[in-house]
Amino acid sequence: MQRVLVLGCGGAGKSTLAHRLGEITGLPVIHLDAEYWRPGWVETPKEPWRARVRELVARERWIMDGNYADTLELRLPAADTIIFLDCARWRCLLRVFRRVAANAGRTRPDMGPGCPEKLDLEFLRWVWSFNAGDRQKVLQALHRHSSGKALHVLRTPCDARRFVQSLEEQV
Repeated sequence: MQRVLVLGCGGAGKSTLAHRLGEITGLPVIHLDAEYWRPGWVETPKEPWRARVRELVARERWIMDGNYADTLELRLPAADTIIFLDCARWRCLLRVFRRVAANAGRTRPDMGPGCPEKLDLEFLRWVWSFNAGDRQKVLQALHRHSSGKALHVLRTPCDARRFVQSLEEQV
């Protein structure tokens, strides 16, 4: 377990799990949101973004959290372990609302500088429709690229806790 990819809908707990895995394993954690978003919630243009992802996956060891479906084809082949948080949308939405309430007006550590917590309709629509759209893209990409890799599909917080406990027991 040297290159770990954590995928899932917004609010599924990707960053929290990645941070915890980093504590357990000592692997460096890369939050793709912090790499992608520029101050003021400005998106990184497509080609510089893909170049940056190539640089990140070329590193020897990492835990990387984030979806960014347009770079899955770069990240999945480089990973040796894939964790897909396949959560119900109601759970993701609830967590998004809790996260916004807890961090209103502040920038989370897993976000780019100058990107204070916010809630907008576009993001809520993405979370709501993830299971009908992006989830299928993730599953198709997993089908193409998960052979020979450790694949863990975690559907509930209990699944995630058990996974973390099993890692703690191995250390």
